[in-house]
Amino acid sequence: MSEKVPARARLLMAAAELFYGDGVGATGIDTITAHAGVAKMSLYNNFSSKADLVNAYLQGRHAEWQKLLQERLKDTATPRERVLAVFDSYVDHAALAYKSGFRGCGLLNAAAELPVGDPGRATVALQKEEAEKLFKQYLLEMHPAAGTVVDETAQHLSFLLEGAMSRAGLEGHDARLKTARKIALSVVDQHSNPQNLDA
Repeated sequence: MSEKVPARARLLMAAAELFYGDGVGATGIDTITAHAGVAKMSLYNNFSSKADLVNAYLQGRHAEWQKLLQERLKDTATPRERVLAVFDSYVDHAALAYKSGFRGCGLLNAAAELPVGDPGRATVALQKEEAEKLFKQYLLEMHPAAGTVVDETAQHLSFLLEGAMSRAGLEGHDARLKTARKIALSVVDQHSNPQNLDA
């Protein structure tokens, strides 16, 4: 890693690769600093603790996904396309898997290792809630008077997306996410039929 890159950025890049590939608990401070090519004191000059570094890593992954989503949304013209853009952004994020290969959602993987009440879990929950809120927003744009059906459909799409991501992580590739996108398309098209909204 280039010495011209600031120590904080080098630590975050190292943590991102190691936490995703090996897990949060299995990755120690010494391993991170060695991988980043910085002195151990550099870590504590930039982060108050390993927990602080973990939360910064999770915030970075959240921001990474948001950037990918915004790129996808640029090419959309309809609410239907925007729903699918959320699925596409997850596929894009999967394509950015680190050297160890695709292991699913780095946010969920890390959250599973963190204790209840850890601020990192709140960061993960925020991203998952954001995706579901986007589904609701786009569905409402399609049918402003749909009522509680929108909430149920948005939750359905969220469960579909996160479940597919979990299976994709187990299998080490994004095929499940691509299948989930096709299912989402049928769900959205069913939602688009006014007769189904009255059922």
